[in-house]
Amino acid sequence: MADRDDDRLVWVPFDPADLGEVPDGLRVEQVDLQGEDVPDDVDQVRFLVMDYRFGGRERHLFDRMTRLEVIQTQTAGVEHVSAAVPEGVTLCNGRGIHDTSTAELALTLTLASLRGIPDYVRAQDRAEWAFDHRASLADKRVLIVGYGQIGEAIERRVLPFEATVTRVARSARDGVHAIDELPGLLPDADVVVLIVPGTQQTTGLFDAEMLARMKDGALLVNVSRGPVVDTDALLTELRSGRLRAALDVVDPEPLPADHPLWEAPGLLVSPHVGGASDAMKPRAMRLVREQLERYAAGEQLANVMTGDY
Repeated sequence: MADRDDDRLVWVPFDPADLGEVPDGLRVEQVDLQGEDVPDDVDQVRFLVMDYRFGGRERHLFDRMTRLEVIQTQTAGVEHVSAAVPEGVTLCNGRGIHDTSTAELALTLTLASLRGIPDYVRAQDRAEWAFDHRASLADKRVLIVGYGQIGEAIERRVLPFEATVTRVARSARDGVHAIDELPGLLPDADVVVLIVPGTQQTTGLFDAEMLARMKDGALLVNVSRGPVVDTDALLTELRSGRLRAALDVVDPEPLPADHPLWEAPGLLVSPHVGGASDAMKPRAMRLVREQLERYAAGEQLANVMTGDY
């Protein structure tokens, strides 16, 4: 790649060598936007790839990036950055990066909760042989709320377990129910998997009324965003023993050590690790490389966020 003064500057949070060969006309540099020192050429940045572990400091640098044209996140959700995107700058999300990893975790949380794995681990710590009878995923009715790419990936992993899947998305389409049908679908679901984006419309979607519509003994699996579920309402249901839950995301997050969710019965918590596996990096590098190729060629970028996100 030529290294000319007029090359368009691209900042990435990883070693540029991980991308392989990038197009001519781009100068790719690794920059830690969480660090104290920001390079003097911040005003020359045209294309910015956000760090997966977003720290918030990046937003305060956007105003200094006076030539910025594109912001590429490595997350599917963009609610953490969307309000700060300068006018005229294109925002692209990381759609496709986390499908595999998040779907795996959703299935893992579901199976672990149904089969009582957390209880077996605790029994192992006590050297206790705790035989019992547990639920299976087989023959269960699984409701996937947020049927996009990750929802499809979850379905592909659930179906071989001899379960049935009902799909819900923001708008109805062939084989997919609209979100406003959710209240009527919940009473029949044994497992409800949440994978909706974090928006104003989905905040508090699963409030006390919606949770009350879930059938007795149902399992709620949240791999979307913590605020989608009303924490206090969920605590009430868990304490009553009527519902169980497996949460990769919570509200607040990270969960304080003294938060009552830690001691809630029937709950499995993982620390927002849906995308944090070794499946992420190769998919992230592939997406960023493809985006840079499109950018250098003046082509339409993928995953452009428009409208309500």
